[in-house]
Amino acid sequence: MLQGWIQITLTLLIVIAITPFFGRYMARVYQEQKTFLDPILNPVERSLYSLIGVSGKENMTGWQYARAILYSNVVMGLLILFIILNQGWLPLNPTNLSAPRWDVALHTTISFITNTNQQHYSGETTLSYGSQMLGLGYHMFTSAATGLAVGIAFIRGLTGRSLGNFYVDLIRSITRILLPISIVGGIIFMAAGVPETLAGPIVFPTLEDPTISQAIARGPVAHFEIIKQLGENGGGFFAINSAHPFENPNPLTNLIQTVGMVSIPTAFIYTYGIFANNKKQAWLIYGMVAAIYVVFVIITAINEYQGNPLVNGLLGSQQPNLEGKEVRFGWAQSALYAVTTTGTMCGAVIAMHDSLMPIGLFFTLSNMFLQIIWGGQGTGTAYLFAYLILAVFVTGLMVGRTPEFLGRKIEKREVVLASFLILLVHPIAILIPAGITLAFPEQLAGISNPGFHGFSQVIYEYASAAANNGSGLAGLGNSLPAPTALWWNLSCLFPLLVGRYVPIVALLLLSDSMSRKQPVPFTTGTLRTDTGLFTGVTAGVILILGALTFFPVLALGPIGEAFQIAKGIG
Repeated sequence: MLQGWIQITLTLLIVIAITPFFGRYMARVYQEQKTFLDPILNPVERSLYSLIGVSGKENMTGWQYARAILYSNVVMGLLILFIILNQGWLPLNPTNLSAPRWDVALHTTISFITNTNQQHYSGETTLSYGSQMLGLGYHMFTSAATGLAVGIAFIRGLTGRSLGNFYVDLIRSITRILLPISIVGGIIFMAAGVPETLAGPIVFPTLEDPTISQAIARGPVAHFEIIKQLGENGGGFFAINSAHPFENPNPLTNLIQTVGMVSIPTAFIYTYGIFANNKKQAWLIYGMVAAIYVVFVIITAINEYQGNPLVNGLLGSQQPNLEGKEVRFGWAQSALYAVTTTGTMCGAVIAMHDSLMPIGLFFTLSNMFLQIIWGGQGTGTAYLFAYLILAVFVTGLMVGRTPEFLGRKIEKREVVLASFLILLVHPIAILIPAGITLAFPEQLAGISNPGFHGFSQVIYEYASAAANNGSGLAGLGNSLPAPTALWWNLSCLFPLLVGRYVPIVALLLLSDSMSRKQPVPFTTGTLRTDTGLFTGVTAGVILILGALTFFPVLALGPIGEAFQIAKGIG
């Protein structure tokens, strides 16, 4: 037990330690200040700007920034769809895999272009190396960089600056942040035992019967794995994701993966502090999110360590819940990874979330409902400050002061956009398709588990899609032949698209509105937002709004299942 808690503590301390260094570096990148990579990357970036006809100094409005994202994503989406549908004759296909069904290809395309990476297929038996590398791997960089670009544009607008240029932010996010770390991380992964090869599967006779051959899938995994974690993509090269020994062979790679998926969203809050010239507020917000995150991790870990009381009763002793877990990582790392991957919207897994205790499932769902612990790549920080704007408005009403944030008044437009973003879009994207599916559970969905757990499975699938997370619970039949898989592939498109692009547009319009406001002089009547009291109020607003919106869903899912187990009902 002690070893598990030590592992969790050391991982969290590493994340906190690298935050100011990484946050300061990203601030220098987006402020176009001097960095150690300038001699190498300045000529490369100038060539790229010239190639696509973009001026590095050309600023965009909120609508222009949003249109640039939508246009570029459509083009990139068509590229990945073409590659997947034509992988049968394209190169880098050593196992001669044919193209998947059109609905699988369409769902995969939209899933990866939205940084969700929800997979309704088995990677090693469905997609060629070319599709994995040139299609999915390429979009792991561009979709993550798109999120970073939105996040930094939001921070600029919030602090009174122009939003910048999407294409410049996209390129700098890749060349200065994602690509350098991925190169170093890929080399470390290869040294740690993760394969990186274009050779086909290894075929050899089994020990049990030499006349029977077994094929062991491999491929260009190492470089794929690091951007999967760093970019909060989460889509696995193999079907069982980071539980596979070729994706995650040992405790070192598991530590790198855990730190990798949380490093950018944590450091991004510090980057905000530099832009706002208010590191105190950044650390207060960081501490608020970290406190919620640590509580989620601790409670989840305790429940996984205590195990299932029904199983313990049969065994006659208390045992950790190891169902669906890799024994290489155990209860502690599995709990930490589950909360982290759903909190950061990464979606990678080292254990079956379907086998988590109900309390663990409660917190993984809560992460995807709130989307700010730590949130998606770049967009999570933007969501966090949208909550902050609502907290300023609510607090201003309570104390009778004009709501202001960073010296700019919060007015009707900002409140409407923030409320629309937080209270309307996300629930609609989840609850409408879930309601239709639950109305026809057998005809459409092929749900394997009745009762509370089956309800959780459906909600989790759409919450994962809407939050751009991508993880899932087993038992839905979303990778089975049509028509069941057809329903899941098509019905998930709505939360994938709505959950990604509607919030992006709203965030950009909100930041654009803030950037155009004239600063208001600071007076004794100004509500300070860099105090512990206000940070506590913000935490209350976040949890209350989340509870009011999604508590009925949680009550019908993991909470109901927890009471069922407590009563001794299997």
